[in-house]
Amino acid sequence: MLESFFPKLLEFGYEVTSPESDAYNCIAWAAGDTQYWWWPIPAEEAFWPANVPREATLEAFVAAFATLGYQVCPSADLEAGWEKVVIYAKEAAPTHAARQRPDGRWTSKLGALEDVSHDSLESLAGEIYGNAAVFLRRRDFNPEPAATADRTHPPLPAASG
Repeated sequence: MLESFFPKLLEFGYEVTSPESDAYNCIAWAAGDTQYWWWPIPAEEAFWPANVPREATLEAFVAAFATLGYQVCPSADLEAGWEKVVIYAKEAAPTHAARQRPDGRWTSKLGALEDVSHDSLESLAGEIYGNAAVFLRRRDFNPEPAATADRTHPPLPAASG
């Protein structure tokens, strides 16, 4: 099913690393949070860092990751001692984020679908996510993120249906 949405996954290589979950999304996953959905929509619907504009702009997403110590960098190249995130955009609007693993591969949460490890940023480029637009990095102090239980998040409404 993933290949029908992202046909380049087969071309560049990937592996599924977790089951489907709607508890968190790609932005949360890239930020190291597996308990909350991150998006700049009203606070009762999703988490967004305090004092960051709730708008779907590259600037706001860069600011959200800056709250975690990330800064803009020139490339996706693997750098020892740095953890990297890429923000994808389509027509200048953020659509997706992925985090670089210590081995140079990338890890992504595909909406409410699975988490995957993929060999190339091109794997997800295309009609749905657009292209890699902004690269960020921070000093690597936790190569494999855990759920961020210490971060305060608003409660999310129960799923209906």
